[in-house]
Amino acid sequence: MVSPFQRQRFELKYILDEARTSNIRDFLRPYLELDAYGALQPDRSYSVHSLYLDSPDLTLHQSTINGDRNRFKLRVRYYEDDPDRPVFFEIKRREDNTIFKERCPVRRSSASEILAGRLPSRTDLAYDGRPAEERALHDFCQQVNSLRARPVAHVRYRREAWHGLGDTRIRVTMDRQVRSCPETRSSLCTQLSEEAISVFGNAVVLELKFTNRFPEWMAEMVRVFGLRPCSAAKYVDGILGMEDQQIILTNPTHAQLRNTAERRKLKQIQFVRQGQ
Repeated sequence: MVSPFQRQRFELKYILDEARTSNIRDFLRPYLELDAYGALQPDRSYSVHSLYLDSPDLTLHQSTINGDRNRFKLRVRYYEDDPDRPVFFEIKRREDNTIFKERCPVRRSSASEILAGRLPSRTDLAYDGRPAEERALHDFCQQVNSLRARPVAHVRYRREAWHGLGDTRIRVTMDRQVRSCPETRSSLCTQLSEEAISVFGNAVVLELKFTNRFPEWMAEMVRVFGLRPCSAAKYVDGILGMEDQQIILTNPTHAQLRNTAERRKLKQIQFVRQGQ
């Protein structure tokens, strides 16, 4: 089992058109292998669902908008509706350019009560939890209580994942069909509401994930395909998109946020067009 604490992880994101993904996939094959579960799927991908939590004034959302160098997100990640499968309580932190993720598998039957404020116990863990996982869960709950956080948005996408040959610390993912909708409950269902929006349209979000130094072959791939790093925050861009379409109003500064949404969308379109 991978440690719930991943130290010194870096992530670079790119937005590109679907036409380039086939050549990128061919480039990856000598260095990475397709995720075992994804390899069984017709489209090489699996569904990822995330329930994001935030404070009443969307403090975590605003920290990204403001470009805070040290920030974090609170989310519950899951992959299916199976009541016997765990869900994962996660804190994803960014400190400067480094990503730290704390993750704990929790019984689905316990998730709603914990999100409603019940203190967690060892029996809530989906497996025989290690101390680090218990700490991750308690840290999550502490942040929820401190922020008075509650469910805000459900984000769903299809992920094509590649990882290093025998080394999962190096990963490349391609996320498609990113959709987001308001979600104020903790039912953890896989169905999106009718208010769901497409966050990045038909574009693909490519992420390069690695520890320590940037692999030389990744640098070569970036050069060969003319990739340019950009911001592609699924939760934040989803909130901005829903605000922009007047599905939700995030806070009294919604006019300012609408301008921010338009700038981010124009930037994303520019990145995609550069690759055509």
